[in-house]
Amino acid sequence: MDKNFLIQEILRLKEEKNAVILAHYYQNEEIQEIADFIGDSLELSKKAQNTNADIIVFAGVHFMAETAKILNPDKKVVLPDFNAGCSLADGCNPKDFKLFKEKHPDHVVVTYINCSAEIKAMSDLVCTSSNAKKIIGSIPSDKKIIFAPDQNLGSYLQKETQRELVLWEGSCVVHEAFSLDKLIEIYNKNPTAKIAAHPESESHILKAAHYIGSTSGIINFIKTDPAAVFIVATEAGILHELSKAVPEKTLIPAPSTEDNTCACSECAFMKVNTLEKLYLCLKNESPEILVNEPLRIEALKPIQRMLELS
Repeated sequence: MDKNFLIQEILRLKEEKNAVILAHYYQNEEIQEIADFIGDSLELSKKAQNTNADIIVFAGVHFMAETAKILNPDKKVVLPDFNAGCSLADGCNPKDFKLFKEKHPDHVVVTYINCSAEIKAMSDLVCTSSNAKKIIGSIPSDKKIIFAPDQNLGSYLQKETQRELVLWEGSCVVHEAFSLDKLIEIYNKNPTAKIAAHPESESHILKAAHYIGSTSGIINFIKTDPAAVFIVATEAGILHELSKAVPEKTLIPAPSTEDNTCACSECAFMKVNTLEKLYLCLKNESPEILVNEPLRIEALKPIQRMLELS
């Protein structure tokens, strides 16, 4: 379909249906351009709570739209592509996680928000990459902790908080794809650059970083730091909006191990959403994200605890 037609129709349907379009930073540029709000998953779900929209179109992945539904039970939530998954969420099966929990009784369960409603419902606390240290710090020192599903973020938190965590073995394929050799090569060509990395990255990448933080944290760091050149070790989609905010700065995506034309790390799950799929899901109000009420209530509890602590 013609891009201009799709944009016009999306804008028309959005007004007609009283819908709001939320786009994650990792979405395609054309989706970011048409969104009402751009942000990380929790930030977007909270934004949705503060709108009077009847329909939330979540241009992201499944667990994000599910979180939006948990927080906004009275709104219809749709996702452009129902199969937009996440290696972290998909790699933590509820049945397996239940058995994992049973092997570690008397542990406080902290889960990264990148997980399914079923996993959240088995958790005591949920965290994001920006508040994870604070959440871990809120737990009494005599309590043992399970952290899931991201072992790289968990390892980083162990170092930062000096707490021993029992880690679920899961990882983000995007953040594990960065090449240290290529990163060093780029840095040697740009010796005044600062490297900003997401804590989902592997430890050898984090050791090379000048700043480690969430997607929002990386953006704020680049906006406020006086350096002129930055090498960014997270999904390359954040560079679209960021380059508008800091046009005077040079932003270089950290290279991935893949030998491709992009040479940067992109989330294939995020990129399955397209402008045409966004149009069709708004037009048909489908695929809709549904969470049964007992599960929603249980999954909401650890999110609410996190929000109170944050």
